[in-house]
Amino acid sequence: MTTTTPPPSPTGTPSTTGAVASSTNLSNIAGNFNAFLTLLTTQLQHQDPLSPLDTNQFTQQLVQFASVEQQINMNTSLSTLISLQQTQQATAALNFLGATVVVGGNSAQLANGQATWNYSVASPATATINVSNSSGQLVYSTTQAVQPGTQTFVWNGRNSVGNVMPTGAYTASITATGANGQPVQVTTQVQGVVSGVNVSANPITLTINGQSYPLNQITQVLSTGGTSGNPVSQAVGNAADAGQNFLNGLVNAVTGH
Repeated sequence: MTTTTPPPSPTGTPSTTGAVASSTNLSNIAGNFNAFLTLLTTQLQHQDPLSPLDTNQFTQQLVQFASVEQQINMNTSLSTLISLQQTQQATAALNFLGATVVVGGNSAQLANGQATWNYSVASPATATINVSNSSGQLVYSTTQAVQPGTQTFVWNGRNSVGNVMPTGAYTASITATGANGQPVQVTTQVQGVVSGVNVSANPITLTINGQSYPLNQITQVLSTGGTSGNPVSQAVGNAADAGQNFLNGLVNAVTGH
C-alpha cells in the first residue's frame, strides 16, 4: 500500500503565515500612511504663513512610507513564488509513487529470496560485504575481487550457515582494500519501489525499502509508477497549474505584455 504524507494544513505553513503577516503589515502601513496624509493635509491647511512647514521633511517621510509599502509588496510576491515552487516540487515527488528507482543507500528489501545492492570502486580491490538484519545482527559475510566500475551483489537470503532468512529490510556494509593494503572508497546504491512520499519534509523525502531518502538522492528511474490517475497527484498538479496561470497573468499585467 502506498502512503502519502500530505502537506501541513494551510494555517500552519510558514509561507501562509508569512503571507498573513505581510498582509497585516501592509494594512497597518496603509492605515498609517492615510493617517499621515490626513495630518499633513490638516497641517498644510492651518500652517502659519510666516512659518511654513518644511517641505523636505514631509517629502522624505512620504518617500519612506512608499519604500516600506513597496518592500512589503515585494515580500508578498516572493512568498507566492516560493509557494508555487514548493507545490511544483510536491507534484514531481508524487509522480514517483510506485516507481522502481535506484538511490544512494545501503538498505535493501529481501523479497522472493533475493536482495540486490549495486556498488562501485575506482580501482581494483577486494571487497568485504557484511549483511545485517534490521536489528543490526550480522547474518551473512563474504569477500570478492572487484574491478573498477559498478558491481552488483545479489544475496540469496541465506545466512552464513545456509538458513533462510525472513523477508524484510537488510543492510549491506561494503568495504574494499586495494593491492597495496590501502582502503578503496566504495559507493553503494540500492533499488526499490517508492511506497511513500513526505511532501511536508524539507527537503521532500521518498520512502524506499522502508527508509526515507531525499528526492535528490535518486540516481535512476527503472520503471514509472503510473500515477497519472492518482487523485492526490492530480489535485496538487491542478493547484500548481492554477497558481502558475495566476502568476503569469500578474506578470503580464505588470509588464503590459
